[in-house]
Amino acid sequence: MSIWKWEPLNPNQERQVQETIAAAELNTSGEIRVHIDKWCKTDPLFKAKNLFGHLKMNETKGRNGVLIYVAMKEKKFAIVGDVGINTRVPVGFWDTTKDKMKARFAEGELVAGICEGIAEVGHQLKAFFPYESDDENELPNEISYG
Repeated sequence: MSIWKWEPLNPNQERQVQETIAAAELNTSGEIRVHIDKWCKTDPLFKAKNLFGHLKMNETKGRNGVLIYVAMKEKKFAIVGDVGINTRVPVGFWDTTKDKMKARFAEGELVAGICEGIAEVGHQLKAFFPYESDDENELPNEISYG
């Protein structure tokens, strides 16, 4: 049995993404996760929705989790928000966020694109789900890989 784990980001890049997640979650009760796959042989939104449940993102108290999913080799990505945030963000918000990320990705700036998406999501979460005094980090900030 192999223990090999595919990880495309180096430790500094991982730290940058995790710090961006922590900063975005600092002012909100919402939760943000990033998942990176090497391949996505299906629709990335379909894959992200499946991962959303697998990562237990639909179990947050406020139903305000957001997953940023990236498939590296095929250059696909998707953003999935739980029902609590989806009912509150403005129409077109996810597309606007994806466009900003896509522009960074097109310039070869994977980590910057992911971080920009996280920051945009954090801004919306803060507006609709502000930090509460009893807030706890319900989901890990680590990047998951597939």
